[in-house]
Formats: sequence, structure tokens, C-alpha cells
Amino acid sequence: MDSIRFRTLPKLLLALFLTVTTVGQSLAQEVGSAPAVSKEGVTPGATAGADGAPAAAEGAAPAAGGGDAAAIAAGDALFKGNCAQCHAVNDVVVGPALAGITKRRPMPWIISWIKNSSKMVASGDPYAVKLFEQYGKQQMPSFALSDDEIKSIIAYTVSQEGGAAPAPGGAPVAGAEGAGESANAQGSTEAGQYIDMLLIVLVVVLIVLVVTLVIIANLMKDVLRGRKDLSGRDVEQLNQRFDFAKIYKSGAVRGIAVTVFILVVLYESVQAAMGIGLTQGYQPTQPIAFSHKLHAGENQINCAYCHTSVYKSKSANIPSANICMNCHSQVKTESPEIKKIYRAIERKQPIQWVRIHNLPDLAYFNHSQHTQVGGLECQTCHGPIQNMDVVYQYSALTMGWCINCHRETPLNTKGNAYYDNLVKLHDNSNGAVPFTVSSNGGTECSKCHY
Repeated sequence: MDSIRFRTLPKLLLALFLTVTTVGQSLAQEVGSAPAVSKEGVTPGATAGADGAPAAAEGAAPAAGGGDAAAIAAGDALFKGNCAQCHAVNDVVVGPALAGITKRRPMPWIISWIKNSSKMVASGDPYAVKLFEQYGKQQMPSFALSDDEIKSIIAYTVSQEGGAAPAPGGAPVAGAEGAGESANAQGSTEAGQYIDMLLIVLVVVLIVLVVTLVIIANLMKDVLRGRKDLSGRDVEQLNQRFDFAKIYKSGAVRGIAVTVFILVVLYESVQAAMGIGLTQGYQPTQPIAFSHKLHAGENQINCAYCHTSVYKSKSANIPSANICMNCHSQVKTESPEIKKIYRAIERKQPIQWVRIHNLPDLAYFNHSQHTQVGGLECQTCHGPIQNMDVVYQYSALTMGWCINCHRETPLNTKGNAYYDNLVKLHDNSNGAVPFTVSSNGGTECSKCHY
């Protein structure tokens, strides 16, 4: 009779354990390292407003006959683009709070004041002179706005009286997550739940296999112990105890262990090599302790007030010291950090800000294409910037990260005749798949490399 070899059972169990562990770890790492990509739709030809919807372009008047809702929406965008730097509805900032303005002054006076406050002060208007004196003789700039635009701003301020105004430039209200952040968090949660369920299933299957094999082995031993025709070697094999040392010294087990070790080392080496040059999480110390949380979050200053070219140019410019002085010639003038701005102006030297987001020269990126045409919020790429005291690089900004965004972000083509034929062709050939940025050529090499 052939010798009974129960030694294969522990080897099989160990091999199963190593296999399940390796597969589970690899899947967990893949999910954990996947870049978070916002899946919000982008609207060609629109600038996003505070609630993530396309907002009226700067200087646009509310639609005629559009009703109060349209006027308030237009006023919201105009207020954030022109007024929020110095005014809030319910709080004093640089200038007075605007709550109750229609009760203090008639509309014709308000329109004249906004269009040319200097002229009204020079004319000796008592209320205009009082405001000028009360707020440190800080002259309010003139605005080339139409009467309807000014009325829409007032409609917006009236609608916000007694409550907190929405955050600037599409930023969520302080303490809330941005739309892109919420989508990313939801996607990460779903992926985490999926991998947890998969690991649980694998562990349950492994336990069932182990229990089944142990039961089978015990049944076989019981049957064989009742037989009298077993040789001495068979009896010895039947009664031997588990010996871990023999398992460890087994060539098969050592081969599996060495193979797993080599695969893990190769995987980690490839991951490390792919991470060369990536600066996600980079958070340098800046020469001036500027807080986006204070300015963009709590004070709700529109991003475009400082980064003036973000909707107009390839680059979102670094603000000059003059922009800082629009407010800080009157606000916190004794602060040590503000005095650094004064010294830079006196020396006629720019502030040496440390750049955080820096794409390689071989990649072309245009801010206006994404913010003005695509209608994306700053938070889509920069994360919850309105909650950052010290700014850091939130997203990976790798080629794969950008391509995934282009593949997964649907284009909102409604109302834009330019896309009608493209959408028809796409729907006829593959209507089940959304019309994304990639469908519009957003993953062609020449879009970013030329």
C-alpha cells in the first residue's frame, strides 16, 4: 500500500493563506493609491457660481423679465466679483455692512454712490461725507455697472439679510466640503466598502477551506486507524504530529515565500519609481503667513479678486502687494505679517512666494479653459482651499490623474449648439456611455503636449 502523506495538508493551507493575503494586500493598495477624481459635469462656456451652477458672467445684467430669482442669482455673481472684497451683508469688513441699505438710502442714491462715490463726496452730500469720514477716508472705487446690475446686487443683499452669505468663488460655506471633495469622498467610501467586502469574502472562503480539509483529514485518520493491514511506515505517518520545522524547511514553502518576497519588492520598487517627482502634499512655509481659510473661507473673498487672471489667462497669477494693500492699508496695519508687505513695497521688491503647484514644462495647462469654459471650481483641483491656513498640493496632478478626470467628467452640452452634431454622433455610436471630456478629444496627446 502507498504511504499516506499528510504532510501536504499544512503546505496547502500555508499556500492558500499566502495567496489570499497577497491578493488582498494588492487590491487594498490599488484602491488606496487611486487618484480621487471629481465626476462633476462641466459646462462649456460658463463660469461656475458659488453653488456649483453656472453663474452669470462678470458684469452681466439679469435677464429681462427673469423674476426675483434671476436677479438674485445675477446679483450673487456680481457681488462676489465686485463687492465681497470690502463688504459683507451682515458684518463690517473694510466698509459697512450692507444689511438694511435700502432702508437707509433710496435706490437712486445707492446707484449714484456705487457708480462714482468720489463725485458724491466732493459734492458735499451729507451721508456720503459721513461714510467717507467714518471709514477712515478710504475712497470706494467707482464701478462701471448698469442700473439693472446694481439693482440685482441690492436684491441679492436683501435676500441675504440676517443669514450667512454663501462662500466666495464657488467655495463652500466654512466647515462644509466642496462639491468635488464630496464626490471624491463618496467615491473613496464606496471603493473602501467594496474592498472590505471582498476581503471578508476571501477570509470566509479560506476559513471554510481550512475547516473542510481538517474534517476530511480527521475522517481519513479515523477510517485508517481501524484498518489492520497498514504497514509500520503507514502507522508512523498516521500518528505523526504537526511539525512546523519540517514545513518551514520544505523546498516548496521556501520557494513560495521567496517568490512572494520578490514580487512585493518589485511592486514597491515600481511604485516608488512612479512617485519620483510627485509633490502631492507639498506644504512649504511662505514668507508671509497668509491664510486662505481666513480670507477665502471666513471673509468670503472671491478667489478672482487676488488671482485676477484665473478666468482670463493660462496662469492664475500670484497677486501683487498692491492688491493686498487695497484692504490692508486700513485693516490690521500693525500686524507683523502686514508690515512685511509694507517693507516689500518700500523696497520696490516683489514678495518671494514659494510656488506649490508646478507642472513640468512638457505639459500645457490653461486655467481659463477649465474655469471659464469648463466652469470648474478651484476646489476641483486644489481641494478645500477655503479651509487651508497653509496651502498644500491637494491633488496628485499626474498625467493619469488628469486623464481619469477627462474620461469620467461629463460635458454639459445643453443649450450649446456647437456640440449638437458631436453629441448626435456620439449617441448614435455609443449612446450608453456619457459624453465626457474624453469624447470631445480631451485625451488626445496634442491637447496637453505640443
